[in-house]
Amino acid sequence: MLAALTFAACTNSNDKMKNCEKDTWDKVFPLSEKVSHKKVSFETQYGFTLVGDLYQPKVQSDQEQGVKYAAIAVSGPFGATKEQSSGLYAMKMAERGFIALAFDPSYTGESSGEPRRTASPDINTEDFMAAVDFLSQQPEVDANRIGIIGICGWGGIALNAAAADTRIKATVASTMYDMTRVSGNDYNDAFDDEQWRHRNRENLSQQRLADPNAMAGGVLDTVPPQAPRFVHDYYDYYKTPRGYHARSGNSNDGWRVIGTQAYANSRFLYYINEIRSAVLIMHGENAHSRYFGEAAYHYMVDGKADGYKSVVAPNPCPENKELLIIPDASHCDLYDGGYTEPAGKGAPKNLIPWDKLAEFFNKNLK
Repeated sequence: MLAALTFAACTNSNDKMKNCEKDTWDKVFPLSEKVSHKKVSFETQYGFTLVGDLYQPKVQSDQEQGVKYAAIAVSGPFGATKEQSSGLYAMKMAERGFIALAFDPSYTGESSGEPRRTASPDINTEDFMAAVDFLSQQPEVDANRIGIIGICGWGGIALNAAAADTRIKATVASTMYDMTRVSGNDYNDAFDDEQWRHRNRENLSQQRLADPNAMAGGVLDTVPPQAPRFVHDYYDYYKTPRGYHARSGNSNDGWRVIGTQAYANSRFLYYINEIRSAVLIMHGENAHSRYFGEAAYHYMVDGKADGYKSVVAPNPCPENKELLIIPDASHCDLYDGGYTEPAGKGAPKNLIPWDKLAEFFNKNLK
């Protein structure tokens, strides 16, 4: 699966930034012949250095010299790196005529931040806005035609960024989690209860003193047969050649136990009903996380949805909002299009509607 390409990079295998002269192509997908690629870095307003992969359509003729492109910033899934799903999305969008940036968030992958694998509602939202800053400054990019894609946990973050930053003209949230909701309420709001949240807060508070850098949450090395289907799906992606990467927290030792403490007391989607720019929420029919996407869509468009206690005003621009349910797709199928069994060894499927995504961005980035 790995192509033998070399490029300038700043990376090492220890999940921290380091200057070096060369690295080999290390994505979990082969490089398309239709695009060019280079490693880039840029700063955030919080002082972090983010590292990304910039994919660009290869210039086909002299007439295309000097053309300004629409651009897309991509991140996610939560706990993954740019060498996995976000890089594939970026490359596929570049194949279709966009300049696309897949980047590692703060504290993650090749980007800076200590201690590693820490999450912050403010910092992570800023990560997306800093990516927009970077793309806006590229000579090949039309700064008025920039969109974003957030995958899994970064779907909710993408919506929060779109609510905050009006430079973002179109947003796709793919197979999204609302990480603030699941951190505060657990799956399917099973523990949307003050007593449970209090116990959880107590545990996290004590963890800060006992061992603030303890790790948890990586995908299981062995999945028992009785585990829920989505646990098997995560293993199939993160623990097999299909999607394993050495810098990915999900593929290895996970996240800091207290790394999402701030998420549990925040809500990403509070103002998404005020997003005027275009939004496409894409989810798999069989995804365990589908309720996140459907709730976010209805909250954004109608001003109300299950799982949200307040009723807000309906969206001022509902006509450019869309909910797309992909038949037969699970949560992880929208990471890379899906694979047949056995995990990581079967033939790839094609469940991600790449041309539909390109159509959405072409329509709204003009």
